[in-house]
Amino acid sequence: MKNKRLFDGTLTIPAGYKQPLSLRQREEAIKFIKDLFERNLARALNLTRVSAPLVVLGDTGVNDNLYGVEKPASFMVKAMQKQGEVVQSLAKWKRAALADYGFAPGEGLYTDMNAIRPDEVLDNLHSLYVDQWDWERVIHVEDRSVAFLKQIVGRIYRTIRQLEQKVCAHYPALAGPFLPPTIHFIHSEELRQRYPQLSPRGREDAICREKGAVFIIGIGAKLGDGQAHDGRAPDYDDWSTPSELGRPGLNGDIFVWYPPLGRGLELSSMGIRVDPPALRAQLAIKGEQKRAGLPFHQRLLKGKLPLCIGGGIGQSRLCMLFLRAVHVGEVQVGIWPDELRKSSAKHGLQLL
Repeated sequence: MKNKRLFDGTLTIPAGYKQPLSLRQREEAIKFIKDLFERNLARALNLTRVSAPLVVLGDTGVNDNLYGVEKPASFMVKAMQKQGEVVQSLAKWKRAALADYGFAPGEGLYTDMNAIRPDEVLDNLHSLYVDQWDWERVIHVEDRSVAFLKQIVGRIYRTIRQLEQKVCAHYPALAGPFLPPTIHFIHSEELRQRYPQLSPRGREDAICREKGAVFIIGIGAKLGDGQAHDGRAPDYDDWSTPSELGRPGLNGDIFVWYPPLGRGLELSSMGIRVDPPALRAQLAIKGEQKRAGLPFHQRLLKGKLPLCIGGGIGQSRLCMLFLRAVHVGEVQVGIWPDELRKSSAKHGLQLL
């Protein structure tokens, strides 16, 4: 399908695209999707819903610094004279919550994570506002393996695929289900060797086009060409520990092939979390040893936080997938440049 590039390359609209549902139908469908998915996810992973913060204190080490360069939205909390930060994700907060709430191995939590990322580039898939189902689950030491990671990924993917079928049945105007029955697993180094001439983004698209649904293992450590497939912060996912595959990494991303945009669509980033040795190693690799003195990191290094697995599943991304949307603004209210709104409206795309 031929695409038109609009708004200086930030908007891609397939030729002849028309959103299958009206504005009001879309809002009804978004609630249908979110209500059903979170119930099914909780059942599949044995999770309990908990409340979560929108703002954390900047000196605790709890906020996610993502790739280490993104600055969180921040402000001075007048009553405390301390810096407050709007969360960028809840990756570390969830782990502390597992300990504070007394979750046992095999149990976990999930929450609606709402974040602001001021440095985010605005395009078809990204906005300043991030909404995810953030989840975290306590594990045993023997669960720190790729085999266990695959088992959890499989449960999540089955939940996604089953919901796609229900949404398509509920809204006949949508194109029928296209997700494959199973998800394919591949390590990022295998992927690099398979498509050595492509960029990491190109490799994602190529393997998604071929397999339909893919989990790319081991994102964060340097590959054979000296580059990481993608960046990862050093203090939540374990991307450095060698697994039973003989390669580093106990984490990864879920991608599916998305025909409306003709590209791979990332739905989730997740992984087994660092234990104390992995945290020390990854802080050293990133040159962030000073973070070891922060309250969150001290709790982890002293063995006061449980071993766990966790991640985030994009709420707007899933809604885009199920509603066959080509821009995140079709399923999420956001701040969009006037020129972008005008260009999208000219091509029949109504943003929220």
